[in-house]
Amino acid sequence: MGNSTSIARRSKRSWSSLANPFSQAPPVEKSPAQRPIEKILIANRGEIACRIIKTARSLGLKTVAVYSDADRNSLHVRRADEAVFIGPASAQLSYLSTTSILDAARRTGADAIHPGYGFLSENSKFAQACHESGITFIGPSAAAISLMGDKSASKKLMSGANVPVVPGYHGDDQSHELLQSEADRIGYPVLIKPVLGGGGKGMRIVHSRDEFLDSLRSALRESAAAFGDTRVLIEKYIAQPRHIEVQVGDFIFGDRFGNVVHLFERDCSVQRRHQKIIEEAPAPLMSDDFRNSIGQAAVNAAKAVNYENAGTVEFIVDTATGEFFFMEMNTRLQVEHPVTEMVTRQDLVEWQIRVANGESLPLEQKSIPLQGHAFEARVYAENVPRGFLPAAGVLYHYNPPPASSTVRIETGVEQSDAVSVHYDPMIAKLVVWGSDRDMALAKLHNCLSNFQVAGLPTNIHFLKKLAKHPAFRAGDVETHFIEHHKNELLDFSESAKRDVKPFAALAAVGVCIRESFRRPESRIGGPWHTTSGFRVNNPYTRKISLDWMPESESLSCEPMSLDVTYSSDNEFLVKFAGDLSCVRLTAKRVASSGCDITVDINGISSTINYGYYLQKSAYHIHVWKDGEHHHFTTALREAYDTESHGETSQRLTSSGGSSKLTPGAVASPMAGLAVKVLAELGSNVKAGDPLLVLEAMKMEHTVKAHISGVINQVNVTAGQQVSDGGILFHIKAQES
Repeated sequence: MGNSTSIARRSKRSWSSLANPFSQAPPVEKSPAQRPIEKILIANRGEIACRIIKTARSLGLKTVAVYSDADRNSLHVRRADEAVFIGPASAQLSYLSTTSILDAARRTGADAIHPGYGFLSENSKFAQACHESGITFIGPSAAAISLMGDKSASKKLMSGANVPVVPGYHGDDQSHELLQSEADRIGYPVLIKPVLGGGGKGMRIVHSRDEFLDSLRSALRESAAAFGDTRVLIEKYIAQPRHIEVQVGDFIFGDRFGNVVHLFERDCSVQRRHQKIIEEAPAPLMSDDFRNSIGQAAVNAAKAVNYENAGTVEFIVDTATGEFFFMEMNTRLQVEHPVTEMVTRQDLVEWQIRVANGESLPLEQKSIPLQGHAFEARVYAENVPRGFLPAAGVLYHYNPPPASSTVRIETGVEQSDAVSVHYDPMIAKLVVWGSDRDMALAKLHNCLSNFQVAGLPTNIHFLKKLAKHPAFRAGDVETHFIEHHKNELLDFSESAKRDVKPFAALAAVGVCIRESFRRPESRIGGPWHTTSGFRVNNPYTRKISLDWMPESESLSCEPMSLDVTYSSDNEFLVKFAGDLSCVRLTAKRVASSGCDITVDINGISSTINYGYYLQKSAYHIHVWKDGEHHHFTTALREAYDTESHGETSQRLTSSGGSSKLTPGAVASPMAGLAVKVLAELGSNVKAGDPLLVLEAMKMEHTVKAHISGVINQVNVTAGQQVSDGGILFHIKAQES
């Protein structure tokens, strides 16, 4: 369990006097009735748990992590002072279990609980249970969570506080018939939203009356799984919106302090599946007058509920009219809070802890700076060409860009950790700061170009394209940005146009050098039977077959055969079969790295980064050079050849690329849980008909028939876990 209980207890000196180098907050007044916080249990996992641990440690506080079966060896468990097992992988039985978490707090003597975001962070019953147990809840009061967490009630309240709201139905009657009637009254398109929760889960855009009931049922299932609640509201769908939110530090303590501040706005318009992927602060193309108006509206919203601790008020801006409307208030720390921290130079987690500890706000509104510009890009394990479907697997290679005062990597994983099918597939948050938007955007693209992940699909290449898109660079963003620019952002054909041969040559050379540094005693036959390049007075030629693996499955793998001739002086000549082209280079391993090499081609020297791993009977080689990344595979070598006449020639057979499905086979697009089987054996289906509802990472996905015909094979039942690529159904095609 890493450094769990063996670490010596920190000094009991007042943590409120300890300096946090990230914060400019001065020492502030503390309530005499508040018991000082000494140990915090983090009721969360992953990067946010690690983030809270970092600030707590800087304040001299001890930390307790909780973990499920799936997170037993996770980074947040290793970094905390203590860690407590709370249940199986299912969030319902672990991270959403109030009983287990409070029991962990009592067992470890934690006097405060930080909920992070998601899970129980906006659960008023949990906040109340903490209060009743004598444990400080680092967040708003249970009453504020209950009121603002109920989107229907909060919108009624906002209307009364003169905060503009989107037209819609926010009533208590949840009968399907009434909801259908209200949608008809509002006029399509409409948006179905869960009353509780967030993150895009349970949201559906409905374009016509015929779609409404099916969309409603799907939204209810997803909302129940994510939040344990099936109440929804119906709103008019704004076709060209921007998503603007204001980070509010609305820390109010009854009649004693009454302080309310906001920490400016963020733009979170660029989304997929109603989930943010790039956020920035401040919002681009916003006038000072608009900034002041939306900031004041956020403060008014907080004052209406006597809000305490950190929260975020979200607005939707109609780009056609310039009007803004209250959407909701998130009564917790947001995923994207680091961009606010970067432009204000404040540690918002420290603010949360200080306020929960009975202190007043560190700064007045006029003293909060707004400096420069910041971006956050969420690096996800997901298959972009498959419609951003979440992915799971092992991070065989994980090498983010180095952190600095202007670059932050917020993560809960390290190399060799796994991205689980049970939780959100976010790998890391890349956060950058620049003196202006252009400088920050250039830094974002550079850092994405140097963010190396191998072992599962990610959205890094997509994020790079997004950061370079002319409209995004101009700040012309709204929530349909990806859809409107999909022809450029989701076009992967440029990969097929690249000349990948130089990268294939580097991959082959990397394999040869890597093998030459294996321990001699591990090789069959010792040094005289090694496949490395050393031969006494003899050059050595080796044949290697590679498959180039494009990012999109719509592009076919490109097999290539290479002859690599090399000698003991680190010189290599790579020739391609059936081609007169060749690559001549000098290469040697970087001493401080087990994978990287330095190459010299035509007098130009550069460092090449590699990632290697074994998966599905193939050897995978990832090559990064000058911000470009390519992926190759080759089959495992089954045996060592023996030498003949001073020269060995070894053939590595191609892995054959991606497997081909038999006609009529319906494969699972991702690993997940089969929630509902919609087709039976022998039933007739048409192309596009829904066959199965899958759930992964709290999101639902409908698997549809790709051809018309008869279901003649069913390999899945409701409640079954399915693997990525597993055959779910087989359809016998209709004869034309």
